[in-house]
Amino acid sequence: MRGIYVCISWLLTLVVSYWLLGGSLERLIEGYDRSDASILPGLTTLGALLISLILTLWWARGPEDSVGPEKRSRRRRFLLGAIAAFGGILASALSALMRLGDWYAISGRHIFLVRPPYQADVAREEWSGSRVARYRRLGRTEALVSDISLGSGSGTGGRQTVEVLRQAIERGVNYFDTAPDYSGANSEYRLGEAIKGSRDEIFLASKFCRPTGHLGPGHSVEEYMEAVPSSLKRLQTDRVDLIHIHSCNSVERLLDENAHEAFDRLKQQGKARFLGVSTHTPNLVEVANAAIDSDRFDVMMLAYHHGAWPQLGQVIQRAASSDIGVVAMKTLRGAKHRGLLWSRDERDSYTQAAFKWVLSDPNISCLVISLWEEAQLDEFLYASGRTLSDSDRVLLGRYRDLIAGKHCRPHCGACLQSCPEELQIDDILRYRMYFEDYGAQREATRLYAQLGKKADACTGCSAPCSNFCPEGIRIAERLAESHILLTHILLTHILLTRG
Repeated sequence: MRGIYVCISWLLTLVVSYWLLGGSLERLIEGYDRSDASILPGLTTLGALLISLILTLWWARGPEDSVGPEKRSRRRRFLLGAIAAFGGILASALSALMRLGDWYAISGRHIFLVRPPYQADVAREEWSGSRVARYRRLGRTEALVSDISLGSGSGTGGRQTVEVLRQAIERGVNYFDTAPDYSGANSEYRLGEAIKGSRDEIFLASKFCRPTGHLGPGHSVEEYMEAVPSSLKRLQTDRVDLIHIHSCNSVERLLDENAHEAFDRLKQQGKARFLGVSTHTPNLVEVANAAIDSDRFDVMMLAYHHGAWPQLGQVIQRAASSDIGVVAMKTLRGAKHRGLLWSRDERDSYTQAAFKWVLSDPNISCLVISLWEEAQLDEFLYASGRTLSDSDRVLLGRYRDLIAGKHCRPHCGACLQSCPEELQIDDILRYRMYFEDYGAQREATRLYAQLGKKADACTGCSAPCSNFCPEGIRIAERLAESHILLTHILLTHILLTRG
């Protein structure tokens, strides 16, 4: 009978460990305030564990039981009890960790087991110390800017450092793009620290927005104007060279009279020199053409890569004809080359080939790329001033074929009107790209959490959206996976940011 009591006790301990201790750990990972955490689950599990250990010892020290024709020795019985106790402790720990299985399967394998994106496996000797080799005219601004320049968008996941920014300046990068809503304004703080002593050599671009989001129709002239001095304070400067209407998807916001009056006043005050628009949205072509027609904009920052819509080349040509500077972003077409089954040479050559393709268009003033490591500076700047080769074209074509059905084109939006739930499909898939391909898990989950409707709405949907995707993406399937991916927050993130 003693053995039966011990078995029942350990079984109950496993249940308590799984539901109470495992549940408590799961809440910790999910980000609940630790000050509100109860010690009761831990104490209850510890109590159950002690009871099971005591019962195991009681069984091991009990009277010898008959086992067949022979009796088990007390020494052997004690050894079996010790093994049972050790096994019970181990099983209890594992049962608690079983509650966290999804956190490993979803977050762990996408974070711990993934290398930093768009970075070569092995740094090549010839890349070491690469510098900007060419500068281009930024349209009517008359500024000469480095053909490969630096952004600091959400794809960095907040990992960009002051030291890397300063190294970029030392290597000839002179165009820097930032925004108040990148990494919760931390991007502007870091850049402001980095450009100390170099401000006059830097062409600095920021956005008409707040750390909490974009400004648009309905905001007053004063609200627009107040956003810029706040940026200047974070950037530790008295002016920005360029202020963009940020991530613009409507002509209404593009031509908002209050925004334009605010810019005119800021320009008169010497706080902003030039006006721009940035867009990687479904209405990119419409917005860009309206910006050109208005003749109000000095610079446009557009999503542009080797898989871009053919119409985009015409838009860029029109901008150049009006002497509007064009800055390219999203140039890596998803940066998915890390997960493709091709040779190391192909992987290592992709970023440079993609950059050279963009810069082969003489109407592009520069491209911006977000980075956070010195090795990335070596690799990326090696493409500066270089021409596109036939082998580069072959590689880009191979990349296009391999990612078919996976990459959501930034300026498409063909599926949006067909979604019965009115989900922001393009944004959700972009956040997934940040998570999987850019390694920006923290930023991706933060941005996804801010969306009003989540992709769990796709459950049971007939997915009419998939019929409208020109890339052949199985949208409902990708969105369902994205919801699981983007609602898991890694334990190390919680410990690092709150511990």
